[in-house]
Amino acid sequence: MEQHKLSKGQFQVAGTGFLSLLSLVGIMFYGLPFFYDFWVTDFGWSRATITSGNAVGKIIVGPLFGFFAGWFIDRFGPRRLMLTGIMFGGIALIGLSMMTALWHFYLFYVFNALGYMFGGPLPNQVLVSRWFTKSRGKAMGIIYLGIGVGGMLVPQIAKALNTNFGWQNALAILGLLMVAIAFPMAWFVKDNPEQIETHQLIPKVPLGNILKGWPFYLLLIGSMCSIGAVAGTSQNLKLFLSIDLHYSQQDAANVLSIVLGSSIIGRLLMGWLADHIAKKYVMMLIYALVALAIPMLYFADITGVIYIFAFLFGVALGGDYMIIPLMAAELFGVKVMGRVMGLVITADGLAEAFAPMLAGWLRDESGSYANGFAALIGLAIIGTIAVSFLPSNRK
Repeated sequence: MEQHKLSKGQFQVAGTGFLSLLSLVGIMFYGLPFFYDFWVTDFGWSRATITSGNAVGKIIVGPLFGFFAGWFIDRFGPRRLMLTGIMFGGIALIGLSMMTALWHFYLFYVFNALGYMFGGPLPNQVLVSRWFTKSRGKAMGIIYLGIGVGGMLVPQIAKALNTNFGWQNALAILGLLMVAIAFPMAWFVKDNPEQIETHQLIPKVPLGNILKGWPFYLLLIGSMCSIGAVAGTSQNLKLFLSIDLHYSQQDAANVLSIVLGSSIIGRLLMGWLADHIAKKYVMMLIYALVALAIPMLYFADITGVIYIFAFLFGVALGGDYMIIPLMAAELFGVKVMGRVMGLVITADGLAEAFAPMLAGWLRDESGSYANGFAALIGLAIIGTIAVSFLPSNRK
């Protein structure tokens, strides 16, 4: 299936994954926090309320659709689900641009969660795992570069659009742009290499056998804790910079761009490492970097520290989401990956939803992010410990 020279289909898969993650994660997921402080000002909502939108969406969508999405991908391939997710993501941003009440906010965050579940990491991880074998880590790193590129550009684009058109029109334009970028490539991509049909990938080993083993739960706990720490930090970062530290919109956008820009380095580096050493150790390195970076926010008023944080945190963020499917593929194989990652992403989505809300609530209650950052550091440490007990190689 895979030779030294990439086939046309592999180029299409890499391009589709890159643009899809640029849109569904880089623009939608990392772009929305740029607008949080506008919602605090315009609607008078608390930080806990604003960060709860992601939580409500993930709570509703994850349990109801997570396993279904994985089953659908294993059975019918990822392409059709990906197209649906891209459209849902566009609806989410356009809907949020027109909201006037809190129930609008929660409704369109449900569409946001559906877009992320159906069109984001899950289908792209399976697509890459089907088309690539020996260089899977490198390929996964390349498609995840889309998140870094989109996340690096979106604060600057959002700032310019907000300055010229207001935040409502800025969000609507981003929603349209997201669909225009991701949909065409996803329309033409193929689910599998020509010599492999979808029915050949239907697993003969029941998923229940995997769920009886401890590696699945260590992966689940480790990924939930680290994803929670990363999301809790990134989702509150703009609020921390603009309201607590009184950064200008431009300075805050610059820090966010550094985080996502350095994530490009993280994805390339961690993808290369994952092809050359045991993925368990790469995962531990990434999670340890998260735990080391967040404490720097306590010293953010010291000149230059925020930029050191932005670089280190960005490198860790770049590898964090990418290493999970690589570890899952090594532990459990490609044939059940859709369902395994459907469960893992559902659990990670809950952590990704609740951790930002927890950090925001602690800030509202205490008037400082000190307790919230401490909770996020604790999560990162627990995640590192859990991963350290994973087997180094697939059995």
